[in-house]
Amino acid sequence: MELSVMTVVFTVMNLLLFLDTPVQCEKPSAVKVGAVLTFDSVIGRGAKIAMEMAVEDINSDPKILNGTQLEVIMEDSSCSVFMGLIKAFQVIEKEVVAIVGPQSSAIARLVSHVADGLQIPMISYAATDPTLSSVQFPYFLRSSPSDSNQMAAIADVIGLYGWKEIIAVFEDNDYGRNGVTALGDALSKNRGKIAYKAAFTPGASKSDIDNLLVEMNLMESRVFVVHVNPDTGLNIFSVAKRLGMMSKSYVWITTDWLASLLDSTDTIDPQTADLLQGVISLRHHTPDSDLKTRFTSRWGKIKNKETSKFNSFALYAYDSVWLVARALDTFFNGGGNVSFSDDPNLQDIKGSALHLTSLRIFNEGPKLLQILTSTNFTGVTGQIQYDSDKNLIHPAFDILNIGGTGSRRIGYWSNHSGLSIVPPETLYSRPSNLSNRDQRLYSVLWPGETTVKPRGWVFPNNGKPLRIAVPYRITYPDVVTRDKGSLGARGYCIDVFEAAVLLLPYPVPHVYVMYGDGKRNPSFGNLVNDVAANKYDAGVGDLTITTNRTRIVDFTQPFMESGLVVVAPVKEVKSKPWSFLMPFTWQMWAVTGSFFLFVGTVVWILEHRTNTEFRGSPRQQLVTVFWFSFSTMFFAHRENTVSALGRLVLILWLFVVLIINSSYTASLTSILTVQQLTSRIQGIDTLIAGTEPIGIQDGSFAYNYLVNELNIAESRLRVLKTQDEYVRALQQGPSNGGVAAVVDELPYVELFLASTKCQFSIVGREFTKSGWGFG
Repeated sequence: MELSVMTVVFTVMNLLLFLDTPVQCEKPSAVKVGAVLTFDSVIGRGAKIAMEMAVEDINSDPKILNGTQLEVIMEDSSCSVFMGLIKAFQVIEKEVVAIVGPQSSAIARLVSHVADGLQIPMISYAATDPTLSSVQFPYFLRSSPSDSNQMAAIADVIGLYGWKEIIAVFEDNDYGRNGVTALGDALSKNRGKIAYKAAFTPGASKSDIDNLLVEMNLMESRVFVVHVNPDTGLNIFSVAKRLGMMSKSYVWITTDWLASLLDSTDTIDPQTADLLQGVISLRHHTPDSDLKTRFTSRWGKIKNKETSKFNSFALYAYDSVWLVARALDTFFNGGGNVSFSDDPNLQDIKGSALHLTSLRIFNEGPKLLQILTSTNFTGVTGQIQYDSDKNLIHPAFDILNIGGTGSRRIGYWSNHSGLSIVPPETLYSRPSNLSNRDQRLYSVLWPGETTVKPRGWVFPNNGKPLRIAVPYRITYPDVVTRDKGSLGARGYCIDVFEAAVLLLPYPVPHVYVMYGDGKRNPSFGNLVNDVAANKYDAGVGDLTITTNRTRIVDFTQPFMESGLVVVAPVKEVKSKPWSFLMPFTWQMWAVTGSFFLFVGTVVWILEHRTNTEFRGSPRQQLVTVFWFSFSTMFFAHRENTVSALGRLVLILWLFVVLIINSSYTASLTSILTVQQLTSRIQGIDTLIAGTEPIGIQDGSFAYNYLVNELNIAESRLRVLKTQDEYVRALQQGPSNGGVAAVVDELPYVELFLASTKCQFSIVGREFTKSGWGFG
């Protein structure tokens, strides 16, 4: 009995020691990975070849999965969400440990629910929908940047050029809608917004796209962001070209689909290049490296391939397979074992042929997922490393400008440095810098072959334009009048208004409505009253801002100073023999002569006691006083002054004489060389005091001002309709049926006087102060 107990104890101890000894699992001879993609697509054609190249490189590399062959099972989704889901089920039932793809965001969303339940990691290289995240789908990883990064780059480009509103053109599916939503969020950070979302169904006909673009063209914004599938995107530009929407003032920005399409061909054919002139496009940034060079060299040697060139998605597909391979290598080296188990929740429904029990749970899926997210290596696309949110740490894009028969890189974008003209990988060692003042791109060739940055908006054709009343002037048409051009009006006032509108940060659609019959100047007071009565939205022209008008209409700040002045005929004053006396009045001559005698007398008093030159007989001393006084006018006095006080008086007097001489010389020169004009009308006071007729411009506010403010009788006022009537009335004068003077605003008077050859002139001062404004 004791021996039996000891035997049992010894047996149990050996069993415990055996269980405590590590068990080395043998590596499987092959491991399966699934891939779901659309073989016949711009992205799929390159991705399929790239994944085959990756499998070949991995299986021939003894450092990776030594002894285990990697097998990638590829299924064609045929660009169908339904078929994509079916094909995903087909690869999952073959007990794959990971899925590379799916290519489509819509398929990836559906398959992610299945992958999460079966614990199978998914690594997609092309499903860029920003709502596909590890928060919602723990087993979903992305080996390429998310569209949230791409939309942030586009928002920065739009912000760099100062545009605030854009129109988003996109396919009406998860990929398009969610990408545009991310764009709206990114724009809002720069105080921008999406003015209109132009969605069209996948596979839409050209007529549907035509209708959509026509609707867009009626809107204000001229900045279009196109986020579509690369297989159908060119249809948009084909229609836009035909509608004239690839000309000046338009801005077209595309996401990475266009660069993927162009990179997949050897050269851009001239017809396609003509459609895309001036377009800005984004492309995934993949740094130049030896790995990328070898990949390119190997690609060129492949025969009978479906696409001659590859795009960035092919590079991401290649790195996705390598990411799985490196994770599996770490997994197996750590003693991992591939095993599957049945899901008790998956039961065959009676009478169903779905065989859901073939979908088995990958037991080591959580461990492999952890290894995948912690893997860090350098692939053909650059550094592959995930952050805590399972996103790539350094998403970056090239900014391309399509021109001629190719594209030109005008800069880069990364989440580390924003927009720059140097490769982002050279900036990763520096602190992150997203300051707006450091954002920069090279010059852009915009649609219409112009390097001038488009304004980004135009006056919309679908809104109700402002009806602006414009005076149909007969006199002074250079100020404002009717025109046969597209605007319908011309003149200085129109030029000022159009220039002001261009400076506004928003459009002001408007049409000019001529006010008046074209036979005589309209009443400007009536025009202002009609604006106040909402018959017109505004008035633009030479509208004088008066107190009464400001009570009923709001005016802009004056753009031209104005005021009423008097214009009268003038006569030339001819020079007379006694013109040399005209510089001074007789009072001035008398005062000047008196001072001469006074100074001479003062100097004589101070000098004659001590200075012999001021002595002599009384007659001789009187002559000396007169001679000394007037000789100082020409600084020709010969008598010396010896007393200090006498010298001081003489110095002060000589200074006064210098001033008198200078003034006299200047005035006499003016009289003899400048034409002198005179008029019997001295200004508005002369007109108020008189009874002679006064000329008034037709339609001017001066009529009411003279009657109501200056109490001039209406019977004295004569309305003049043309500039010729101005001349005729002033020449005839009041005695011959004309007028004594014309009262008008200063800008008009200056235009009038410029053509009258000094027959008339402004007399008196400007007796009102006002200005022209828009009401």
